[in-house]
Amino acid sequence: MGTPNNANSDENGEMMKVVTGAGGYVLQDVPHFTDYIPNLPTHLNLLRSNPAYSVVKQYFVHMDDTVPQKVVVHKDSPRGIHFRRAGPRQKVYFKSDEVSACIVTCGGLCPGLNTVIREIVHSLDYMYGVDKVLGIDGGYRGFYSKNTITLTPKIVNDIHKRGGTIIGTSRGGHDTSKIVDSIQDRGINQVYIIGGDGTQKGAAAIYKEVRRRGLKVSVAGIPKTIDNDIPVIDKSFGFDTAVEEAQRAINAAHVEAESAENGIGVVKLMGRYCGFIAQYATLASRDVDCCLIPESCFYLEGNGGLFEFIEKRLKENGHMVIVIAEGAGQELLAESLHAKDEQDASGNKLLQDVGLWISQRIKDHFSKQRKFAITLKYIDPTYMIRAIPSNASDNVYCTLLAQSAVHGAMAGYTAFTVGLVNGRYTYIPFNRIIETQNKVVITDRMWARLLSSTNQPSFLGPNEVAEGKREEQPLTQLLDGDDGKTGILVLLREKYSSSPLVKDSGMTGEFVKLH
Repeated sequence: MGTPNNANSDENGEMMKVVTGAGGYVLQDVPHFTDYIPNLPTHLNLLRSNPAYSVVKQYFVHMDDTVPQKVVVHKDSPRGIHFRRAGPRQKVYFKSDEVSACIVTCGGLCPGLNTVIREIVHSLDYMYGVDKVLGIDGGYRGFYSKNTITLTPKIVNDIHKRGGTIIGTSRGGHDTSKIVDSIQDRGINQVYIIGGDGTQKGAAAIYKEVRRRGLKVSVAGIPKTIDNDIPVIDKSFGFDTAVEEAQRAINAAHVEAESAENGIGVVKLMGRYCGFIAQYATLASRDVDCCLIPESCFYLEGNGGLFEFIEKRLKENGHMVIVIAEGAGQELLAESLHAKDEQDASGNKLLQDVGLWISQRIKDHFSKQRKFAITLKYIDPTYMIRAIPSNASDNVYCTLLAQSAVHGAMAGYTAFTVGLVNGRYTYIPFNRIIETQNKVVITDRMWARLLSSTNQPSFLGPNEVAEGKREEQPLTQLLDGDDGKTGILVLLREKYSSSPLVKDSGMTGEFVKLH
């Protein structure tokens, strides 16, 4: 493995270190204090004497442990992109009594927020003896406009049983300079930021300013999005709970539809830009006849349209259930209602209520056709799902995310988001988390499984299918390469060779990039 040059080549601070090795190995590494603060002392990890860890055969993570982003490869494929494995290190860069940590939650509510808060506080206290933890009240603006909340193990002990967040949340309010001023004035040196891609962008800005000022402050992100739209990671916390709770709404819609002649149940679920909750809730339920998501366009009228399918299904079964993600069909709705492009405080597009709109269009269509009467019930469980506590699966996930974040901060890593990649906990550079959004791939096997489950039309023509497959080509080329094992190196060299931030590691076929 090559060794990155720690020179501060970028005045804004490097967000990611890229190290390449033999066989097309690429490590996308996170920054460390030692990249910009020289001669820092280290200390032995207190976990050496922790009774809970004394029975574990190997409880410290090896410094060279990394996790591959892609696990399905061909025999001649390059090893591909890797991330640093999360977990405790033998040496840490903080003494227990010098740590002053803070936690902030931003954006919308999501099951599991309180669990993450609880486990960060407990991990800092029980594992590392840290007793100074503050909760930032009301999101990013709480750094400079509100009071803080002292968090102790006793205060947070039962909060995982409640929905929401005990420290409050908000959208927007990000003022980097004021936030870092507050961090500096309060003597905070570990910042745990819980939120979605917009929040992680804010975290990246905080890290850059912290680094510019040369502060020994670790900025750690815990990815939160109920929609599961954060890239790279296997899933975000709260997603399993959302899918499970969505079953209640779908079951209710099915009962209503089945109990009426030509009954139709319409359920709107979360999914502004991606339809993962709708997709997985549909697959889990088996009572859904049609699932509509933002990634898959559909049309209402004419041959092969939604109205034709509804009529066909009602004649066959006498009832049907439709699940629609909140971001689906927005282009149809905008044309119909002449809606304006507006955004919320986080920069998200304000969506029209597609559930109400499509319900009314279905009613209007069958009213005009006069072929038969329908009974339609519309259910929107959005805020009920957001506000519940996390289920058992998410509680475990939140616990391990929180513990991994604390281990990373104590070990001197910064500007990272902790996430599950192929079943292993990793430290992922901020820019990988915020560069794109995770979306349902409608030319993938998982969507095909849903279509075979519901037996609904794909609403796609041959040209659209071909276009969808073409869009996936660049990713395949990057991962597999046209040049055997060196394919990924060739592409990386072509992309970065002219950059002043590329350093030759002195090893054959390897280079290091800082950016």
